[in-house]
Amino acid sequence: MFTYEFGLVEWLWDTNAIRVNLPGGDERVLSGSYDEVVSVLSELGSQGWDVATCAAQSNWLFWTLRRQR
Repeated sequence: MFTYEFGLVEWLWDTNAIRVNLPGGDERVLSGSYDEVVSVLSELGSQGWDVATCAAQSNWLFWTLRRQR
């Protein structure tokens, strides 16, 4: 049986604010636009994280990530 852990990435594009929350209390607050979001998602992908869902509203994008344990 697969078990997963989950993380979150939030981007407010009008203020260039990126927040990453991972298990164990690992939280990073970054500044950036498109290039930095691509870099963050690519870095997490290289660590085994995959986008499970994405939500968007107005100036906001929110990704739920998962990684098999």
